[in-house]
Amino acid sequence: MTEGARLLDGKATAQAVRAGVAADVARLAERGLQPGLAVVLVGDDPASQVYVRNKDRAASEAGIAVRTLKLAAETSQADLLSEVERLNADPAVHGILVQLPLPSGLDADEVVRTIAPEKDVDGLHPRNVAALVQGARGLRPCTPAGCIELLDRHGYELEGRHVVVVGRSMLVGKPVALLALERNATVTVCHSRTRDLGKVVGDADVLIAAVGRARLIRGEWIRPGAIVLDVGINRGEDGKLVGDVDFAPAAERAGAITPVPGGIGPMTIAMLLKNTVLAAARQAGLTEVLAPAG
Repeated sequence: MTEGARLLDGKATAQAVRAGVAADVARLAERGLQPGLAVVLVGDDPASQVYVRNKDRAASEAGIAVRTLKLAAETSQADLLSEVERLNADPAVHGILVQLPLPSGLDADEVVRTIAPEKDVDGLHPRNVAALVQGARGLRPCTPAGCIELLDRHGYELEGRHVVVVGRSMLVGKPVALLALERNATVTVCHSRTRDLGKVVGDADVLIAAVGRARLIRGEWIRPGAIVLDVGINRGEDGKLVGDVDFAPAAERAGAITPVPGGIGPMTIAMLLKNTVLAAARQAGLTEVLAPAG
């Protein structure tokens, strides 16, 4: 890594966000409100179990009342929707998260559409997606929001900068592009069919890689001094976790870069907690209690 390059530590930044969440939870508690998060886990996918345990632990540490509903992989679509509707109607539950992916045979889109938009702390309900497009009030997707939060807390402004997003998924690529546009960035979205991807990446002041292909982004593509956020989590040939960016050569050229793991991943959980507290405060009409954003 060059002398000017900066490692963007997602773990430390996420801890700062979580400390702010805990302070907001304490202020809400003084008004008689404890934010509640319900996590629905269907089946026994090992990766999902790890993710859910991490979310449960982080929520509990922040003072959020978290409950996990573990349902069998054989759960029917109707029974799953019934559980979601029950949580929608529970006033003690302010945020609902259905862990994805769901087992084969279950319709994740229908499940997400069934979650009450005001409790959709993943920010995936069509009403929250529409709010993002319109710049209206809503709950923002956690990973894209984590990218912006990481930049904010390290003092990087997006206004006037060229942001290149590699990946066009509804989970990361499209929403993070919209969030960058909100900050007055000029945004280019790339994907697997983009011609001369290296040239487009090389024009980026800020690169956000979220395509899900190990080391797709080569180090020599990176513009000297660029800020690189690597959202990808892949298994390398040696079984270790690697990002979408070939880290070592990219870090030699970048001005700042996130590691994998330890970069955007911790920010995703932190923003989930932030969304849960925001959702609780909005439902109770207590948003004035929360610390100002930023």
